[in-house]
Amino acid sequence: MLAKIQKWGNSQGLRLTKNLLTEAQIQVGDEVDLSVKSGVIVISPAKKIRGRYKLEELIARIPENYQNNEVGWGKPVGKEVW
Repeated sequence: MLAKIQKWGNSQGLRLTKNLLTEAQIQVGDEVDLSVKSGVIVISPAKKIRGRYKLEELIARIPENYQNNEVGWGKPVGKEVW
C-alpha cells in the first residue's frame, strides 16, 4: 500500500487505513511507539508500563447491584464552590 506524507499545520502526517490499523491491532486513540531502524520508520503498539487496565474494562467488572455512598468532605477550606 502506498501513502503520502502530507503537511498538517506545522507538522507532517500520514493517514493510515482502517484495514491496516485492524491488521496491526491498533485502534484510534491508542499510543504507538515510533522508531527508525536502518532508515525505515517502524510504528508499533506502545507497551504500557503503567495503566495496565482500560477504564471500560474496570467499569465492566462493577457488579450490577453495586450501591455507592456519598462521602462528606467537610466544609470548604479555600475558595471551593460546593
